[in-house]
Amino acid sequence: MSDAAQPTAAEVRAAAEAVKTALDRHLAAVERRSGEDDPDVYEAFNELAAAAEAYDELLYDRYDEVTPFEIPGAEEALPPYQGPAEPSALSVLIRRDYAVVEPQRLLAQAARVEAAEDDDAAESDRLAGTVPGALGLLFGEFEPDEIASRHKEFGLEEGDSTLWVTAAGEPAEPGEWLESPFDQPDAQRVVCRFDVSAVFDDEPDDELDELDEGAGLAGAARRGLAPGAAPGLDADLDTDLDFDPDEAVSLDEVDDVEVVERGKGGAGV
Repeated sequence: MSDAAQPTAAEVRAAAEAVKTALDRHLAAVERRSGEDDPDVYEAFNELAAAAEAYDELLYDRYDEVTPFEIPGAEEALPPYQGPAEPSALSVLIRRDYAVVEPQRLLAQAARVEAAEDDDAAESDRLAGTVPGALGLLFGEFEPDEIASRHKEFGLEEGDSTLWVTAAGEPAEPGEWLESPFDQPDAQRVVCRFDVSAVFDDEPDDELDELDEGAGLAGAARRGLAPGAAPGLDADLDTDLDFDPDEAVSLDEVDDVEVVERGKGGAGV
């Protein structure tokens, strides 16, 4: 890191003071807690963890030193489960991040899909000439799981991913959440979550769940069952998949390609 990018000594000192303040707030919340699942204690805990992490980063950037603080992982930060004991519906929220590392490969694959769909389209009407247009074509043609398994073929590189299983009392009405599918999920209804990130790679193997190589996900998976979740829910879900992410499959080898009909209300890129 260059000297220009380093935090100042004053910034490090301010971060240390923020840790002290957060520590006092956390102790005060613990002393006046109203029960085992007091929301004030949970909030103070998160504030203390965030302040400690910020201080640790600044201390390292400025002085090349670290603290003895261990910042809990994401699954440890889940609040106590307060959803229905026997959910009649659930939502699965999935996010997968990708980096476009080979734009020309992405454009070429999208052009092949577009040419197969409409040979008579005018050049000015084609979508495969831009990265947003190419992404719209590919994600409209292939299921997200297939994109994940063939990401290298499409010029993509996997980043972090997470999957949240949340409980619901009743199924949502058709079209109810389509405008904001991930708008403020209730963390207290998270039954379990599964995180995959390269930041877990440096952790000891005995602290990580086994990651099936067939999943095609970078880094190690962190899996968590929300405290107090309904009994009988198995956190050790089978993640075996039938594809090899390291074996690229040419589009020429795909015999039948199912076109996904999005309908008039479908969102485009």
